[in-house]
Amino acid sequence: MTAMRLQRALARAGVTSRRKAEDLIRAGRVRVDDAVATIGSSVDPARQRITVDGAPVTTSTTVTWLALNKPIGTVVSRGDPEGRRTVFNLLPRVPGLTYVGRLDAMTSGLLLLTTDGRAAHRLMHPRFEVPRTYQLGVHGHSVAEITRALARPIPIDGRPVRVLRSRVRAAGRGGGAEIEITLAEGRNRIVRRLAEALGLKVEWLHRTSYGPVRLGALPEGKYRPLTRRERAAIEDDDGAA
Repeated sequence: MTAMRLQRALARAGVTSRRKAEDLIRAGRVRVDDAVATIGSSVDPARQRITVDGAPVTTSTTVTWLALNKPIGTVVSRGDPEGRRTVFNLLPRVPGLTYVGRLDAMTSGLLLLTTDGRAAHRLMHPRFEVPRTYQLGVHGHSVAEITRALARPIPIDGRPVRVLRSRVRAAGRGGGAEIEITLAEGRNRIVRRLAEALGLKVEWLHRTSYGPVRLGALPEGKYRPLTRRERAAIEDDDGAA
């Protein structure tokens, strides 16, 4: 593994953010191979021993990032008491792999998975307002009515849903509509609850992007590693936290 900035290594290990890691280093609380670390120093976590306040920092030599096109009917969980197939049945065995934001069993589309717990937490935390884009088919109101409703604040549990943008179009001759909507939050089943609040019946729901990652043409049930550009975008945002 090549060397990296010490604060990045601490953040990747889940100790703290890069910014707070700098404070730890300045305070003399971080040592590398028993020498007090300094700002700007680099480290190879695979070869060197890092401690914070005398406690060793466990670092991973590799970080895994995967994008999965989750099929309908699969469960976002390690195991299911009902015996349903889980997303981990579709993935390679990677120690410490965790998902970034759930999708319910009947929702398909992009699911991110990683071994970087801190970055996963940041992508899910409401404070950072990471955008998620969904497409859904609905019935219940006209395109014009849905468009007007989405232009107004829609409260769920006493606070408005953070809608960044939306687009509505007619869906064939059956009177239904298709919505593409980007939210800056991920409350439990928030898209379905939003549709319910508008008096809409959801026929299907599909997530197409999460933060800087887009699903693209990834086939259903398949996964891919994130590109270098996608990983860099996530790490840059994480470093600014």
